[in-house]
Amino acid sequence: MSPQETLKTYWGYDSFRPMQEEIIQNALDGRDVLAILPTGGGKSVCFQVPALMKDGIALVVTPLIALMKDQVQNLKSRGIRAIAIHAGMNRREVDLALNNAAYGDYKFLYLSPERLKTRAFHAYLSVLNVSYIVVDEAHCISQWGYDFRPDYLEIGKIRKQVDAPVIALTATATPLVASDIMEHLAFKEKLILKSGFERPNLSYIVRKTQDKAGQIRSICNGVPGTGIVYVRSRSRAEELSAQLRSAGISASFYHAGLGAHTRAERQEDWKSGKTRVMVCTNAFGMGIDKPDVRFVVHADLPDSPEAYFQEAGRAGRDGKPSYAVLLWNGTDITRLKQIEQVSFPSLEYIEDIYQKLHIYYEIPYEGGEGRMLKFDIREFCKRFGLQQAPAWYAIKYIGREGHWSLAEDADIDTRVKIDVDRTALYGVDLPDPRMPDVLDALMRMYTGIFSYATPIEEDAVAGRVGVPVSALRQLLYGLSVNHVIRYIPADHATIICLAHGRLMPGNLQLSPQRYKLLRSTFHERVQTMMDYVEEEDECRSQFLLRYFGQMESALCGKCDICRAGAAKPKDLREKLAAWIEGMGGKYTLMELRSAFGTAEDSYLEVLRDMIDKGEVPGYGK
Repeated sequence: MSPQETLKTYWGYDSFRPMQEEIIQNALDGRDVLAILPTGGGKSVCFQVPALMKDGIALVVTPLIALMKDQVQNLKSRGIRAIAIHAGMNRREVDLALNNAAYGDYKFLYLSPERLKTRAFHAYLSVLNVSYIVVDEAHCISQWGYDFRPDYLEIGKIRKQVDAPVIALTATATPLVASDIMEHLAFKEKLILKSGFERPNLSYIVRKTQDKAGQIRSICNGVPGTGIVYVRSRSRAEELSAQLRSAGISASFYHAGLGAHTRAERQEDWKSGKTRVMVCTNAFGMGIDKPDVRFVVHADLPDSPEAYFQEAGRAGRDGKPSYAVLLWNGTDITRLKQIEQVSFPSLEYIEDIYQKLHIYYEIPYEGGEGRMLKFDIREFCKRFGLQQAPAWYAIKYIGREGHWSLAEDADIDTRVKIDVDRTALYGVDLPDPRMPDVLDALMRMYTGIFSYATPIEEDAVAGRVGVPVSALRQLLYGLSVNHVIRYIPADHATIICLAHGRLMPGNLQLSPQRYKLLRSTFHERVQTMMDYVEEEDECRSQFLLRYFGQMESALCGKCDICRAGAAKPKDLREKLAAWIEGMGGKYTLMELRSAFGTAEDSYLEVLRDMIDKGEVPGYGK
């Protein structure tokens, strides 16, 4: 099948989005490709189509466990065999998944980055017929990127063992980050394919206000359709959603502290339109391709242009007029500066946290390699009398240095093992008449359930038995109380995977130069966000595009600065002169408007000044 036929067969679409086909064709030709597409640009199709057209299995590395699960489920629903390995899975589950990937005719193996250096993965790597190495969120491999993850550096090493092209994808990469990505992934030849970052239907609005809640209510009441409101904390999400509901606005909240089932329900309610506005932390939105989001509001100032651009870009994917509104005040600036300070505790403090974590889990020196630790920051800090914020950032920094891997808020599936022998099972006296149906469903759906604690899909089992998920959990608990099964309920936790044995004090490698570099780049991003909200002259769209390396762009005509007639690009005079020269000095007002947008006051004022000074051909002094 051709790429178009593959797209039609599995996705039902007749044509590709901009740049998708070019990316796919280069991948099919065996080239390494870095694809930079804005949020909603359809990045997954860019690797899924060529992988389906080629023999073998695609290795897909992504740090987003929720997105990984969503994509695997989506592929399965289309009749495509896919499997995932991530934090929270035990050794037996990982081995079974890798065995299936190697010998089970699967097309996609999704991996979280910390799995790349495990012995289990490398034991199977030589027998996996790898078609492509796919790197999602590719900016994570760059030390200049806003979300650097050392585990991504393992991909470059895997390239030495696997002769397969790389498809790297990201929505946000500055020119420096793009170059770093290709270098770390050992591109045979540099190839960057990207679409323009302009969103002509999206109006960027920045408002300075002390009454953020009132502004959000006004936006919800004034802009019809679905919306997202981003906040920094879980408590703020809960509080603000309650305020909106009390004002008669259909709203709910979403954050990583909710259980997997609750999050799935709320996400579905929002996607279906049952809930109109979702108030959430940045845990919400990844992989959600809802086209008709009319507004995205940031109630708190993000700490990087990358995060802001990606989250704001979830509005208006259907091409219809939409709004990205950022609300701020002096408190936001103060908080950003405080975050910058607390995000980089001293190297001495970081090393102390490293030792304390091993003490907390009673891990001896040189021990612990490969252990996966279920971690609770509150309990850890309570034990040692620590402040949570600096301790947490120290733990994250140690992860960035590669000493351990951190999977925040990982979902751990419900596990069940039937402890009664199969032949004796039917003679067991059970207190609830539905319990035999549960056991029958478990035996039919999970072949290894008598041998080990097997992960189960609660929704699937509940559907087969004909009971709600809440009732299924009660039945499973009852079976465990009667010693028929071993029942390990689903959990939601942060997982730390130790990369090596515990080091002696003074042996932890923490590079002062690297520390200084990371702090400097973080400062630059924070400063850029402060410059963005305090900007009074430059078009919001042009400001963002310039940050991502797109130096040539027209005024958007839709942002708050353009609407106020105040947009004055710093190099507008040079742009006008170059354009007029390119037109041979002959142009119409319509052509001028087409080239420079609809906010005429800004460029006409500059043009008049250029004419007065004799800088325009055909006009004298």
